[in-house]
Amino acid sequence: MPSRSLGYARVSTFGQTLEAQLEQLAAAGCERVYRETASGARVDRRELNRLLKALGPDDELVVTRIDRLARSTFDLFAIIKAVTDAKARFRSLAEPWADTGTATGRLMIAVLGGLADVERDLIRTRTAEGRARAKTRGVHLGRPRKMTADQLREARQRLHDGEPLADLARSYGVSASTISRLRPR
Repeated sequence: MPSRSLGYARVSTFGQTLEAQLEQLAAAGCERVYRETASGARVDRRELNRLLKALGPDDELVVTRIDRLARSTFDLFAIIKAVTDAKARFRSLAEPWADTGTATGRLMIAVLGGLADVERDLIRTRTAEGRARAKTRGVHLGRPRKMTADQLREARQRLHDGEPLADLARSYGVSASTISRLRPR
């Protein structure tokens, strides 16, 4: 039996209401329900973070459906890991298999963890492929350069001619460390 049942209800658009979720969570015995109107894709969901911090040993996090908690397997697994790290339990009312208080639920969560790893690898692979394609098209990756190619050539020459770093930096509107990186190694 959990110490406390804490509910989490979320809708993603302002036109939706939380009423149905609140009724279901109250019927499930939730003492307190953390409510949120935010996209599940957002990482910085304030109420979810407050709920996770409030969880103690033997508490229970209850949601009406898994999609109210997370939008991806990776996010779901990360949230459930935070719950289990707090020595608490996770339970979804609509998905009885999603209950870390049962052996079947723990098995399913372990499978989700494996799926999250696969999802993470797929994302990493797609990102690397996208970067490689961009590089072949000549796209500069990372922060925008502070100096143009002509300015870099000119600054290298002026540095080679013995002009002080601070003077060069001031003339190009950059830091002295930016100019110092132009020195041959």
